[in-house]
Amino acid sequence: MVVAQEFTVDLNKPLVFQVGHLGEAYQEWVHQPIVSKEGPRFFESDFWEFLTLTVWWAIPVIWLPVVCWCISMSIRMGQTLPHVALMVLFGIFVWTLLEYTLHRFLFHIKTRSYWGNTIHYLLHGCHHKHPMDGLRLVFPPAATAVLLLPFWKVLSLVSTPTTTPALFGGGLLGYVMYDVTHYYLHHGQPSSEVPKNLKKYHLNHHFRIQNKGFGITSSLWDRVFGTLPQTKAAEKSK
Repeated sequence: MVVAQEFTVDLNKPLVFQVGHLGEAYQEWVHQPIVSKEGPRFFESDFWEFLTLTVWWAIPVIWLPVVCWCISMSIRMGQTLPHVALMVLFGIFVWTLLEYTLHRFLFHIKTRSYWGNTIHYLLHGCHHKHPMDGLRLVFPPAATAVLLLPFWKVLSLVSTPTTTPALFGGGLLGYVMYDVTHYYLHHGQPSSEVPKNLKKYHLNHHFRIQNKGFGITSSLWDRVFGTLPQTKAAEKSK
């Protein structure tokens, strides 16, 4: 059991409807990670519990065909290959900014009310509390499908009918790259320098400085917006 002020969270019982009772103590509790590959139970209901579990490979299997279909749609509408490629790259670029923005301002929002804590735990808090839970690391496809509808609508308002599919496909490809990369950073064993540094960078966010280092696929926007965590060497030199 984990004790937080007046409320005790029982880790042997479904957690989702417990965490809201922590109130202001929730923020401290959720950022004290439990390192175990076995995740907790969320719901009493087997149906709702099933919807929270997603194997990592489901993300590329489900969404890459949609990416290909969207890109081919723009080509069938008369867009040239170079222009489609440019739109796809721009869509990926837009996703990297969205990835950073969502992680920093939504996933790390401060909550203290019962429903605020409950929703935050479902959205991202569970990942910080149990960072090695491999079945709750990528975003459930059903939830992604719901969120893709307004994303398509926004793109259709700011782009032409023939470029919207390519932009959408690029953004969705960026998301797939993000989720697969995120899983790898937690469970992969990189041997080359770049992924090694990226893994260290992300785990630093989980276990050392949780209010900085919001980028997953890169540190680009952390550098731009000043949320790049300092190295231990830099801190010692102060």
